[in-house]
Amino acid sequence: LCGTKSGIALLYNEETNNTYDVCLKLTKEVLTIQKLDVVCTSGSESQVNVHLLRTAGDEVTITVRYLREVPSFLKLPLGSPGPSTDHSRVSSPLFDSGLHLNGNGNNTAPSPPSPSANEPKYEKRWLDAVSLPLLMARVSRYKAGTDKLRSNCFEVFALDGVSTNILQFCTAAESTDWLQAISTNINDLTQENIVHMGWACESSEGSTAGRTAAFKFLALRGPYFYIFRSPPISAADWGQAETTYNLYEVLFKVHKLWMAEDCWLQARLYLGLEHSPEQQDNESLCFSILVGHGQSHTFGVELATDLAIWEKSFQRAVFLEVQRIRSKSYMCSSQGNVLCFTIDFGLGFTCSEGTSKTILWRYKFSQLKGSSDDGKTRVKLLFKNAESKQIEMKELEFANLTAVLHCIHSFIAAKVASMDPLYMCSQSFPGNYMNS
Repeated sequence: LCGTKSGIALLYNEETNNTYDVCLKLTKEVLTIQKLDVVCTSGSESQVNVHLLRTAGDEVTITVRYLREVPSFLKLPLGSPGPSTDHSRVSSPLFDSGLHLNGNGNNTAPSPPSPSANEPKYEKRWLDAVSLPLLMARVSRYKAGTDKLRSNCFEVFALDGVSTNILQFCTAAESTDWLQAISTNINDLTQENIVHMGWACESSEGSTAGRTAAFKFLALRGPYFYIFRSPPISAADWGQAETTYNLYEVLFKVHKLWMAEDCWLQARLYLGLEHSPEQQDNESLCFSILVGHGQSHTFGVELATDLAIWEKSFQRAVFLEVQRIRSKSYMCSSQGNVLCFTIDFGLGFTCSEGTSKTILWRYKFSQLKGSSDDGKTRVKLLFKNAESKQIEMKELEFANLTAVLHCIHSFIAAKVASMDPLYMCSQSFPGNYMNS
């Protein structure tokens, strides 16, 4: 799988001055650090794992008993089903760290009697110790608070400040390889998930003075548009948004198209061709997010460049999400029949029976010539027949009509953009494609 990687490294803790062998597992979204531990896999203690001590809380009660096969247990090979008499390949937490009970790895202890069925058996396993989310994480090769580079080492810091401690590698090449792999995943994940974030001033319903309302922190991340009272700091904060919407089911609308560059506005102010900023129309730098029939959020920004950035960012976020999901289906009805209406990036519009899935009709995006709706549940879609060139009307009823209309708009806009590589760099997508 692209972006995945695994390997062995050393983990150095500056506070305790200890170094451990660790196994690194890198996926697209998470860097996992695993440590070696010995667990009981069978016998009377099979339900009690040694690693549970780490998560037992502030106070624990420990029962200590004599284990007669300790020498063999400490030399247990990784993955072994139990104490072994073959010590030619010694591997244990103590041996792995260079500490040998008898001076070297070739010394063996007397073989213990064959364990009974009730006696515990042990295995060494790699157990997850740290799972660090890579979204908006950062890496650093410098010693904390200095400008000195570490040799063959680096740290990874999560958004909420959680750190991997220092990852050490045998060679500079190996360290660079892991550093680049982790950095690439961080950058790719951020590009895919965070298109744009920033503050805007939301005007209350019925208010025309957008600058007097509450400030909100907005984010375009992955498939959603978020509205926060304060910026999300930790990963858990993303679940605490004031409001969340599916990107492809809402519509972005600029109230007025002013000049894209603030320098031109400043020049016109200087020449006296424009009123002062205080005298400008309060809605001149506002945009709305249409979320339902007659329902919307209106936000004001300080600069014309901010408005342009939000517009382009929203278009890009919708484009990426449509490219990701490829199709979206909604249940609907027509003349008392339950149907499934599908908007597909490659195929266009498809309507099928709700139970048998039999396709009733299909049209390309280019065949949609118009639409009208009653503002509640019903919509009439006008398609041009490819053969007869006649207009054919399809009337459907949806429980969430506005979401469907916005989804159609999002898919058509993304389709148009995908046909022109330079289109995403243009000022904006074309206007509404439907008379809804």
